[in-house]
Amino acid sequence: MNWFDEGALYAQISTFLREDLGRGDITSQAIIARNTRARGRFVAREKMIVAGLEAAEEVFLTLDPQQQLEAFVSDGEAVEAGKVIARTSGFADVLIAGERVALNLIQRLSGVATITSQFVQAVAGTQAQIIDTRETTPGMRLLERYAVVLGGGRNSRFGLDDGVVITTNHAAVSGGIAACVKNAREQVGNFHKIQAQVGNEAEAKEAASNGADGLLLENLEPEAVERLCAVAREIAPAITVECSGNGLTLENVRAYAEAGATLIGISTSNSCVRAVGVSFQLQPF
Repeated sequence: MNWFDEGALYAQISTFLREDLGRGDITSQAIIARNTRARGRFVAREKMIVAGLEAAEEVFLTLDPQQQLEAFVSDGEAVEAGKVIARTSGFADVLIAGERVALNLIQRLSGVATITSQFVQAVAGTQAQIIDTRETTPGMRLLERYAVVLGGGRNSRFGLDDGVVITTNHAAVSGGIAACVKNAREQVGNFHKIQAQVGNEAEAKEAASNGADGLLLENLEPEAVERLCAVAREIAPAITVECSGNGLTLENVRAYAEAGATLIGISTSNSCVRAVGVSFQLQPF
């Protein structure tokens, strides 16, 4: 995870642990003898793309600086059900204290990587690329974007300060698509590409004619996407077209790619992404 800010990761995981631990694990304090040692292992319960091992290790390191996670696979690797993906050993109360947060991270991030990989495979052979969007789980954006890359996808803009995307709400309060594109270009010059959300042929023509670099199409059927792609590219052949929305599924994503979408954005916070099955098995030693 060398592109990930280690300080930011540490701060996030400290927050996650405080949320779970509160004033301490009263169950472990009540029944586990002091200095009891144990070993634990993470086991995949289904076929998956592994993600989040470094984040899980950071959970245990935060609780005990001597703690380490021995990984048997790498983040981004595909594994079958039953595969032991990592193990660790140390004080039993530390392992139990970190178990849930570590599992939550591995399960969630592996789920994101796995579904991303499935989307990437579904559009293989087309010109479309799978990307993430700003629809991320609050507090998890950095980690979920990392998981998207592990699954073979690409990162889009990180936040509102990282690119110009004119939405229908912008257009509604700022004089329409043409005015928004022109004003944005005057303000940012060629430093940022400008993308405009459109929903019909007139808006697609308006955006393309006024210099938008890309179109954003949300919640449209593949037939409508194909029509808007043709309209826009007749004016600006190099214009990119991004599709996103709740209607995008593994079953229909290829139809969007074949309709001419350049980029297909998937949300990491909606119901199509589920946490995969991983168990943490503990034994004394």
